[in-house]
Amino acid sequence: MAVQRKTIRLLILEDSQNEAERLVSLFRNAGQATRVHRITSSEDLTDALLQTWDLLISAPSSENLDPSEAIGAIRRQAKDIPVIQLIAGNDVDAITEALALGAQGALPQGEDEWLILVANRELANLEERRARRSAEVALREAEKRCHLLLESSVDAIAYVHDGMHIYANRAYLELFGYEDVDELEGMPMIDLIASCDQGNFKGFLKNYQTLQGTSELVCSGVRTDGSSFKARMNFSPASYDGEPCIQVVIRAESDNAELEKLREISSQDTVTGLHNRNHFLELLDASVERAVNAGQGASLAYIRVDRFASLQADLGLGDSDRLLAELANLLRGHFPATAQLARFGDDAFAALLSDVTAQQCEQQLKDLLHKVEGHLFEIAGRTVQTTLSIGVAALDEQTAKARDVIDRAHRCAEDIADGNGLNIYNPADELAAAASRGDVLAMLQQALEQNSFRLLFQPIISLRGDSQEHYEVLLRLVDPQGVEVPPGEFLEVAKQAGLAARIDRWVLLNSIKLLAEHRSKGHGTHLFLHLSSASLQDAGLLPWLGVALKASRLPPDALVFQLNEGDAVAYLKQAKVLMQGLKALGCRTALSQFGCALNPLNTLRHLNVEFIKIDGSYTQDLSRPEQQDALKQLLASLHEQNKLSIVPFVDSATVLATLWQAGVGYIQGQYLQGPSQSMDYDFSSDEG
Repeated sequence: MAVQRKTIRLLILEDSQNEAERLVSLFRNAGQATRVHRITSSEDLTDALLQTWDLLISAPSSENLDPSEAIGAIRRQAKDIPVIQLIAGNDVDAITEALALGAQGALPQGEDEWLILVANRELANLEERRARRSAEVALREAEKRCHLLLESSVDAIAYVHDGMHIYANRAYLELFGYEDVDELEGMPMIDLIASCDQGNFKGFLKNYQTLQGTSELVCSGVRTDGSSFKARMNFSPASYDGEPCIQVVIRAESDNAELEKLREISSQDTVTGLHNRNHFLELLDASVERAVNAGQGASLAYIRVDRFASLQADLGLGDSDRLLAELANLLRGHFPATAQLARFGDDAFAALLSDVTAQQCEQQLKDLLHKVEGHLFEIAGRTVQTTLSIGVAALDEQTAKARDVIDRAHRCAEDIADGNGLNIYNPADELAAAASRGDVLAMLQQALEQNSFRLLFQPIISLRGDSQEHYEVLLRLVDPQGVEVPPGEFLEVAKQAGLAARIDRWVLLNSIKLLAEHRSKGHGTHLFLHLSSASLQDAGLLPWLGVALKASRLPPDALVFQLNEGDAVAYLKQAKVLMQGLKALGCRTALSQFGCALNPLNTLRHLNVEFIKIDGSYTQDLSRPEQQDALKQLLASLHEQNKLSIVPFVDSATVLATLWQAGVGYIQGQYLQGPSQSMDYDFSSDEG
């Protein structure tokens, strides 16, 4: 309901003014207040994307701007704008292509009720994403404020877990005479207590961990120089980095004069007069918050002095500082007064430019490169020349962490091999680089974006005279060097990263497309398709699948959806709903990796599936009688329930006789045919 009450900022790519107005009326009649802009050209879209929008609806085609170019422009600028692509007719290939290009929804033009439902879904998802990003920013701000409060407190505060220090503020360090918190991390707190009080302290801590609550203890603390002092310690339950611990607040009984000397660190770099790193990071955090919450974008330029180590060795520390001061003056004169400038590192400056995109500040930064390259710096009577390497990254509505922006701009600057250059962060390039470094998550994201997963097909062959063509669809991920990543490795990464359901849909869409094409050539092929635990919990899967099947014109029973037994047991209620929904669509169902649960047959009381694929462990070492007996007993129980059985991993002819005698319905394995990129197995050769 919240989505319907707010004004929707709507972009429409439609050449017809009348049709655009009809779409606007459609939303308003549905109770949606709208603010609309009709895109008339590529330049018009570029200007429009400087603002915040909630949804783009694209006609099937446009003479002014190809819909794929509009989707590409949104992705290049990392704008979180869901796209709904309208399709001429009910063309499954066009729907698949639009979704592969990055549209969040694709549906036939003229399906107005369907359009409103899809739009409401995408708007609700958008609000959830925005709320999450705002919450992440707010959480970091709260954590930062808490940390600042701890660090600025005149009371000595530490966090202790199992008697060991995990954090101490500056006042605590100074109270005990330590320079750095690293010296205390992992140190037992009892080591800071005078030996005469250690027994009392140990007993107190043991009792406190049992009783919890807030308690107080007065004992003697010991400084690093051996001197002692009386301290009043307050203990209370707390958490640090999400882990339960004890907060200890110590108030020295003697004079607190040393603790009172704590003061805020200056925000200015002493050499250049620009902001120092810490203050600049605060400004950057505030800019990220504005970008996320108010849509006020900005750009960060990371400006590195080329070959500064050599300059420093040649000039000496003092004169190299003078060079940095001169560079700082040049930067002040080059950038507008609104720019926030900082000395960010020994050889690096940073510029935060508000309300401009990376592309908009490109010429300004190129001018800076030329200006510095041609400038003659007079340092202590010597003429010095230098150049810069500049990396640029944007702060936008999808920026969750300031550190991400800094890292991107820094990497862009580092990638300029010969210096004196400008490099603007491109998400696609970054993804490709991460994939080349062997980052499996980046490979997965790249495969989804570039439609580059590989589908393989392995035949499932009947031992009982069924000549129908059955294949299992297997997903493969190929790294940038052309080597397959083991499925167990990338599927686990996909699950942890929350990509499993999205990958499932990619497999389903592309399998349906390939099967429709294959069956159009006269084949009666059926495909077995895996569903992950994420899809089990995806309430939107069944409606989405119904649309895909309708668009493909495939008979629903051409698809067999299989869950593995472990997921079905863990999410039995969801699995039951999903299986019933699939049967209502006319699809068939299967359980794979069957027979490993404590009571596998109990699962079948809740899930009415047609096919059961036995777990591979049952076919290992079938020469042993006990293994044969276990398989035969399981199969007998399944056949009593009229289940069609499949035995995978058949790798030799020696097990075929055993499987035949056991009554196995179907077999699959390398002995028959391994996974292939084509569906070309001759099923007629296996009849009888």
